[in-house]
Amino acid sequence: MKERLLIANRGEIALRIMEACEELGLDYVAVYTKEDEESLHVRLAKKKVRISDYRDINDLLAVADENKCSLIHPGYGFLSEDYRFARRVEKRERPLIFVGPSWEAIRDLGNKIYLKKLASQLKIPVIPGTTEPIYNEIEAEFKAEELLELLKEEGFEYRSLFIKAAAGGGGMGIEEVKNLEEVRPVFRKIRAYAKRLFGDEGVLIEAKIPVIQHVEVQILGSKKGEYVHFGTRNCTIQSPFKQKRIEIAPGFDFNKNFSLNLQKIESEIIKYSLRLAKNFGYYSLGTWEWLVTPEGKYYLMEVNTRVQVENEISGKISFINNNSVNLIKEQIKVALGERLEYTQEEILFKGTSIELRLIAEDVSQGFQPLSGTITHFKWKPESWLTIRTHVPQDKPYNIPTQFDPNLALAIIYGENFELAKRRAQEFLENLIIEGVTSKGEKLKTNKEYLKEKLEIIYQFLPS
Repeated sequence: MKERLLIANRGEIALRIMEACEELGLDYVAVYTKEDEESLHVRLAKKKVRISDYRDINDLLAVADENKCSLIHPGYGFLSEDYRFARRVEKRERPLIFVGPSWEAIRDLGNKIYLKKLASQLKIPVIPGTTEPIYNEIEAEFKAEELLELLKEEGFEYRSLFIKAAAGGGGMGIEEVKNLEEVRPVFRKIRAYAKRLFGDEGVLIEAKIPVIQHVEVQILGSKKGEYVHFGTRNCTIQSPFKQKRIEIAPGFDFNKNFSLNLQKIESEIIKYSLRLAKNFGYYSLGTWEWLVTPEGKYYLMEVNTRVQVENEISGKISFINNNSVNLIKEQIKVALGERLEYTQEEILFKGTSIELRLIAEDVSQGFQPLSGTITHFKWKPESWLTIRTHVPQDKPYNIPTQFDPNLALAIIYGENFELAKRRAQEFLENLIIEGVTSKGEKLKTNKEYLKEKLEIIYQFLPS
């Protein structure tokens, strides 16, 4: 009997999981809510079931049982980093295979305080800051004062701190403070947010590294204890709320005339990422996120225990037997207990890939998300271009207000950085996205912002 997988997500990631299932010969069931009836993932799914909410665990598991699913893929967002969901999936009377790491990995590596402790024990560089959860605002103010003094002693010209939820990631539950007077009110705000969103009031205070490149290491571990990496990505171009807008693989431009030994830095952050993954016994896809400074220092920031939005650009530059890699397929195969069919030496890295996130947002108004109707969505097909979108091109599409207004991912490949960048600019020049807001005004997107920021990919920027 064929394995059957429940896709517990929506939009473009649901479409990519569907595609991976079809290539692997797996059956699948997609879910959708009333707001998503116009989405392409609903139109194209061979089997789909309407539910009330993508976060309704009971609904999802009922659909899985009714359709005799044996696996469940959470995608990204929603329940993908909820260890209680993963634990319930695996430990219920009728267990399912969770396509992701163990629930313990989601719980422990997703906790920034646990991660800092473990990394420190393994001699992995971490951002200066607290290593115990803080629950009291008086203690928070005391720790913040200590940390600001430390930064002064170490010669940081610009000194500020991040107060962040110990659990979570993706830019959620984090706020900057620049002086001690801000610490208590911001601490109370983040603590309440963390309890509501993550069920964990623990708060972390750490230094803000003022100028950085944000670099990721993509790792895959199997349940047999095998480990490989698929290189690095650079996601320094982000909104003020730490939401990524442009990603590029590999994570460094080795042709730039930096005084730094970028090859050495890349080698070391990959080495440290693999060390932590192996020590923990991590399996599935995982992303180790690093901050790199112009002075050549680097700090482990967090681990994302899920498939990343930008995973495909890593696959585009990773070749096995002359074929680029589909990381979602690899993630599903690992979940099924399969061994890796290749070694690190068999993965060849070639070229550059850029991902542009196309979003309905008003950049001039603080990246305000917009709703409305897409009336015209068109691009020029190219052999080097992959578009991932749930937005139909043959009829108007109403952007649901319940979700982030992400419209599409544009994934561009080039044999080198300059070619990939030129192709990304060409894509944006030819791209047409037209629509109206719910107020009848012209719908804005971040297209022009992406054009502008393409010019500073790979640069060190204020964090």
